[in-house]
Amino acid sequence: MFLAVLSSSLRKEVLEDGSDRTVLKLPAALAPYKVAIMPLTKKDGLPEKARAIFDGLKFEFNCQYDEKDSPGKRYRRQDAIGTPYCVMVDHETLENNTVTVRDIDTMEQIRVKVLELDAIIREKVSMKKLLA
Repeated sequence: MFLAVLSSSLRKEVLEDGSDRTVLKLPAALAPYKVAIMPLTKKDGLPEKARAIFDGLKFEFNCQYDEKDSPGKRYRRQDAIGTPYCVMVDHETLENNTVTVRDIDTMEQIRVKVLELDAIIREKVSMKKLLA
């Protein structure tokens, strides 16, 4: 059963700019990692803020922290392992305590408050959503 789910979920997509991405589109409830936390850069206090957010989520969800390479490469890496949501911590986070959340399926990005992040991720990765 696992092989059937895995093989039907692995896809290669061509993006609007002509580049392609390999994406493992597992249902969010089945994904090994639910969310990846990534600072935009390795300076200006962004890694510290990203680590604080990671520490706040890691007991509720299987999370991954990633600060290696460019943001685009990090997104592609998370796409390939099936992480349904990526949280980008940027300079605006330091100003107003909001982050950008990117959805693996639609590549849509929304801005949310850090305090609401736990509830948003919980709703999106709920097993109830898979069964509905």
